[in-house]
Amino acid sequence: MVTPTFLVAFWVSSTVILIGGRLAVRYLLGRIRRRGKNLHFILILGTNTRAIELARRIEAKPELGYRVVGFVDDEWSGKQDFLRTGYTLCCNFDGLADYLRHNVIDEAAIYLPLRSRYEHASQLAALFEQHGIIMRFDPEILNLKIARSRAGILGGDPQITAQSGGFEDWAAFLKRPIDLVMSFFLLVVLSPVFLVVAALIKATSPGPIFFGQKRVGLNKRIFLMYKFRTMVPDAEEIQEGLLHLNEMTGPVFKIKNDPRVTPIGRILRKTSIDELPQLLNVLIGDMSLVGPRAMSLRDYKLFGEDWQRRRFSVQPGITCLWQVHGRNSIPFEKWMELDMKYIDTWSLWLDMKIIALTIPAVLKGFGAA
Repeated sequence: MVTPTFLVAFWVSSTVILIGGRLAVRYLLGRIRRRGKNLHFILILGTNTRAIELARRIEAKPELGYRVVGFVDDEWSGKQDFLRTGYTLCCNFDGLADYLRHNVIDEAAIYLPLRSRYEHASQLAALFEQHGIIMRFDPEILNLKIARSRAGILGGDPQITAQSGGFEDWAAFLKRPIDLVMSFFLLVVLSPVFLVVAALIKATSPGPIFFGQKRVGLNKRIFLMYKFRTMVPDAEEIQEGLLHLNEMTGPVFKIKNDPRVTPIGRILRKTSIDELPQLLNVLIGDMSLVGPRAMSLRDYKLFGEDWQRRRFSVQPGITCLWQVHGRNSIPFEKWMELDMKYIDTWSLWLDMKIIALTIPAVLKGFGAA
């Protein structure tokens, strides 16, 4: 069957399919991004001419999927020229740390005069590094400790991209398809468990079957995380009166014998069955099967160190290193260190290993509350 005609036909058809597929994907992504979906929010440091030109080039190509949030700069002689452009000045450099804590920023383009302001720019880059935000430089390389640097192009300009969070390489592209397939499969297989648990919750306590809570996700995006309801309906309102009973260090709130938990809820928590609805979050794309634990808004606002916020540079997961190393028995600082270790050493093999270790950890119930 392998004739010269067959080989030529195979080569031509493969080439057409490959190129056509890539063009189709690029076209579809362009259409989606022009409608305001699948966007990356970029913050530009500096208000000089080159910084403004970068913003205009980005806006001229909406199919790239970038949206300029605004600019950051202090007072200088050319600031009035910048203000006449109509672009947003988000804050000055002193207010940048607070701005990053409360806004969605995926990337930062540093367009400062680095020769004269190298030390200042280096401090700002270290702040982005702590948050796990992708950085683009024009075109100086800063002395970063964690971030991985690589060449890139944005708006036609050659740049160096530094990334201390998130995942890259071919394996990173497989993480999402694996999440989709496995979450769909598990939802189908575990559907009888969902029905039984739903009936038990409804029969033993008043209130809804599912509990949805706002959590902090990828780069501080807020999403609604689903769980089986294990507490009384007004549990969040009662929490303020129980803060003195908190048994966890750091900003996290946990009580081993929480009075808000229902009898059936204790069983669901001990067996981690209450976590199963998070498979819906994985299917939607708000979460991954493996990743740092999703934090509540209350806990996030109490974070004391910016380096801890780098954990939000990747999607939160149902299970993680914290889950398999003792959960609530681990001090908060150690928990954050495990999240950093996961980000810095990530691989598909590590994800598979964590999933495998989660099963015995759940069966033992160690650290569950």
